[in-house]
Amino acid sequence: MTEFIIEGHTIREHILLLSNNGNRKFTEDLHPGVENVLGIRIPELRALAKKIAKDDWPAYLKSASTHYMEERMLIGMVIANVKVDDVDEYLSLVDGFVRIINSWSVCDTFDFYGKSSFVNKNRDRIWNYLNDYMDSRNEYEIRFGVVMAQKYFIDDNYIVAYINKLLSIKHEGYYVRMAIAWALSTCYIKFPKVTYPYLIRMKSDRETLRKTIQKICDSFRVSQEDKDLVKLLRD
Repeated sequence: MTEFIIEGHTIREHILLLSNNGNRKFTEDLHPGVENVLGIRIPELRALAKKIAKDDWPAYLKSASTHYMEERMLIGMVIANVKVDDVDEYLSLVDGFVRIINSWSVCDTFDFYGKSSFVNKNRDRIWNYLNDYMDSRNEYEIRFGVVMAQKYFIDDNYIVAYINKLLSIKHEGYYVRMAIAWALSTCYIKFPKVTYPYLIRMKSDRETLRKTIQKICDSFRVSQEDKDLVKLLRD
């Protein structure tokens, strides 16, 4: 397979050059168990992704390596920067990215091209798409669905359906539980009266509830009164 070249260098050469300004040890500590971490700074990866997206990005995606964690991240960032008019065609690119996610940061640095404008034009389609991932048995596929839905579906129309979906997930993976806690805390921050009764129902899942309460209490957007209220659920 012919290697993709941009600005006279292969992507691997770009990646290794960028790693010279990174912090491998710090990044490795944030990703226990993840192999081949370079510690490249996210803004530098995003800048490279934008350059690739303006070039022959289909050729890049066909030849892209996934050896380094940052190479996987870069693939997602490129897909986040390319406009594909056909929704199903675009989502098939996203599917290819989701299959290579191997860390929370590879997952969480992704976004759809067009962000909220893209989601709003295809709202039911994207909601169902993310629901399918939340129904997966794969830890990072579930996390992808949870995190992306958190970005776009905590609103008046979807808040109840989203919370119910979160509470229906039965997966013990650490990065799933943390994503659910993060999502539920955001639900509470935005819709405290709607979310609180669901937190009461979580007492059988003490660990996720504890993390949710911790994230709520860490937020500057939650009143002390509401923080004291959710703390009662720890007892």
